[in-house]
Amino acid sequence: MPPVPSYDWVKKEYIDKAPIWCSVDLRDGNQALIEPMSLEEKLEFFNMLIEVGFKEIEVGFPAASETEYTFLRTLIEKNMIPDDVTIQVLTQAREHIIKKTFEAVKGAPKVIVHLYNSTSLAQREQVFAMSKDEIKQLAVDGAMMLKELAQKDGGNFSFEYSPESFTGTEVEYALEVCNAVIDVWEPTSEKKCIINLPATVEMSLPHIFASQIEYMSKNMHSRDNVILSLHPHNDRSTGVADAELGILAGADRIEGTLFGNGERTGNVDIIALGMNMYSHGVDPKLDFSDMPKLAETYERLTQMTIGDRHPYCGKLVFAAFSGSHQDAISKGMHYRVEHDQDHWTVPYLPINPEDVGRTYDSDVIRINSLSGKGGVAYVLEHNYGMIIPKKMREDLGYAVKDVSDMKHKELSPDEVLAIFESRYKKYTPEFKIVEVHFKQINGIQTTVIIEKEGERINIEAGGNGRLNAVSNALTQYFNAPCNICCYEEHTLNNKGSESSAIAYVGVTGSDNKNYFGIGIDHDIIRASIDALESAMNRSLEGNKN
Repeated sequence: MPPVPSYDWVKKEYIDKAPIWCSVDLRDGNQALIEPMSLEEKLEFFNMLIEVGFKEIEVGFPAASETEYTFLRTLIEKNMIPDDVTIQVLTQAREHIIKKTFEAVKGAPKVIVHLYNSTSLAQREQVFAMSKDEIKQLAVDGAMMLKELAQKDGGNFSFEYSPESFTGTEVEYALEVCNAVIDVWEPTSEKKCIINLPATVEMSLPHIFASQIEYMSKNMHSRDNVILSLHPHNDRSTGVADAELGILAGADRIEGTLFGNGERTGNVDIIALGMNMYSHGVDPKLDFSDMPKLAETYERLTQMTIGDRHPYCGKLVFAAFSGSHQDAISKGMHYRVEHDQDHWTVPYLPINPEDVGRTYDSDVIRINSLSGKGGVAYVLEHNYGMIIPKKMREDLGYAVKDVSDMKHKELSPDEVLAIFESRYKKYTPEFKIVEVHFKQINGIQTTVIIEKEGERINIEAGGNGRLNAVSNALTQYFNAPCNICCYEEHTLNNKGSESSAIAYVGVTGSDNKNYFGIGIDHDIIRASIDALESAMNRSLEGNKN
């Protein structure tokens, strides 16, 4: 912990604006790949980062290899860097590496030269065998060399310093080193410097890290002229928490990668950070509206795989298989349309999946043996415009679950539709209604012509309406109840054809169970009769068993 209490960040409820983002995919992310990206792949990746909206991009360690050097020179010589984008290059605090770095960036429109040396106790003792003063002097000498070379070059340079392994460094000593570097650079309001505090290896709980950041922020020299940056890794799986609490504690800038790629367990995932802000109504200033395309490009170029449960971008992160979840989502979507379209409050969905390029039919309501009536009904409504009556949903839900269970597989929307139609549409194992004629005498009189076992039979009956008259005729002939317990209808807009109507009919059989059918026709009366036909067939069949 810092030597003085640093807990003001706790009083803040949320992050109210996006930080400055710096992508380190092309340096930190690339160096962690089994097979680093080729020149062509790095160029494509760079352009993707531009499309997402990054204004600061760390392009590599140009003194480290010929590939890194060539990539940087290609960006500069082919004028591939937009005017509003600043490239960043990394260099150790070593004279020959710093000079090589300045050679590599010559001609670039805007450059952040990122200087680092390790300051942790472990590195001082085990790697460098140097004292605190010697380590601090390395940083100071490197800072002075950057200042001198920038003045000689005359280019548009900004400076960044990182006490590498900050999390393993005594916080008072880290402050001492950073202040010594700031004193060399003498930043101004027009020419600020960046002090970057890396969680090179996560070592503490996020609240400890946040308190360290607040202490550094409050005690840093020329603080108004310093951009305080964080570079969290994810060794304890709390990189996002470190970054978010660090922003609350005073950080202005975040270095990270897409999908959390990077050394060991990776860098902090900028997509998760940005989408977390988005879920709170804060514009992250990055465009993640086509997440599937972004994910596909990333996986192709890096040969890394994004997990199915990766926040916001995994294939299953919006998927609801559970019946209760599906029902809640379905009701929430209807509530949103009817009551409040300005705020996103749908249960189980932290954001609207459509905002990141996902679809409800394939990404949200997913149907398997655990799905419920609400999910099945939602799939039919969202994909095919069929509004299933509440009384019918349980019967339909069990039918779909049984098929999924038997096949041991998820069912596509088309497969759900096929089950629905085979069960309720034109279901005529017992009889068919061939013709129906009506007369308006003392209500409605009807003649129903049915076909049963190859024989046509005329049935006459009356009722208080057309469907009631047909129901009475079937009851009379089969000596079985055909009491209508459910009737709903609505138009069905079919692409490329005229509007038709769909009718849903439920009848109560002699066993007091409800049986359902549907009919689809341009004539609502015909659709209703077809639905009654299927429902009565199911009732007769059910009472035989």
